[in-house]
Amino acid sequence: MKLTAEISCYPLQDNYLEPIKWFIGRVDSYDNIQRVTNAMATQVVGEYSDVMSMLAVEMQAAHEKFGKAVFVCKFIGGELNLSHSE
Repeated sequence: MKLTAEISCYPLQDNYLEPIKWFIGRVDSYDNIQRVTNAMATQVVGEYSDVMSMLAVEMQAAHEKFGKAVFVCKFIGGELNLSHSE
């Protein structure tokens, strides 16, 4: 089963762009997950277990590396076309 997720990361530090860019770079290392980022969030799509496993690993890594950060995630079962725009 496919899963589409939207993730927003809010690092609780002055230099907030570094952790966000780091997190996005880590997401890009997963060949089995498609990623699109805009000014507000990062959207990913892949197999359900792959997306959830990636999020568990990478959110923990972000917290360990940068300390406090808020992650806001939205999930929808199925595959959305991440290139769609109106």
